[in-house]
Amino acid sequence: MKKEMPKGLYAITAERFSNVKDNITVVKEMLDAGIKTLQYREKDKTKLEKFRQCETIRKLTENYGVFFVVNDDIDIALAVKSDGFHIGQNDLPFEEAKKIAGADMVIGLSTHSPAQAKLAVELGADNIGAGPVFKTFTKENADEPVGLKYLEFCANNIKTHKIAIGGIKLSNLAEVCAYKPESICMVTEITASQNIGKTVKEAMRIINDNR
Repeated sequence: MKKEMPKGLYAITAERFSNVKDNITVVKEMLDAGIKTLQYREKDKTKLEKFRQCETIRKLTENYGVFFVVNDDIDIALAVKSDGFHIGQNDLPFEEAKKIAGADMVIGLSTHSPAQAKLAVELGADNIGAGPVFKTFTKENADEPVGLKYLEFCANNIKTHKIAIGGIKLSNLAEVCAYKPESICMVTEITASQNIGKTVKEAMRIINDNR
């Protein structure tokens, strides 16, 4: 049976932007701080390296009762029995990913426009990534920012679980919260923080204050 993705702060790994810390160390700090949803996203590692890290993180997230999502690598998601799987517009077609994932895995799809959001809902996505809201540097060849207008469209037209993502910092978090996305992603604001626990707690406070 599919688990329900928690609402609120959604953290994503980014070892390249983690102050020389490895993902496992950063994830432990995130979990200790109270993160309830975590995505593993790494573009520059071998399949084996990603599997080994996901294997460890899956055990940690199970111990903490945290919803675990694997980005792109559906084979790894299935191998470690993650709760969810997320793909982009240029990855495996959603319909094929859905067949492979089976009925019990939550599947998310990145969207960058109203047309993509509507199609994702029609295809049966359990959640949609909405963004990048602001300029982001965590992904090479990232899409241009779609701005807050796209979040406004999603708020008014999309009932599926929405995940705001892209360049979101503590400084602009309240602006994003105004459009009531069910989840809000923060990447380098957390992974590159000198005090991950403090940053996570402050982000959760802002989100709770602006719901």
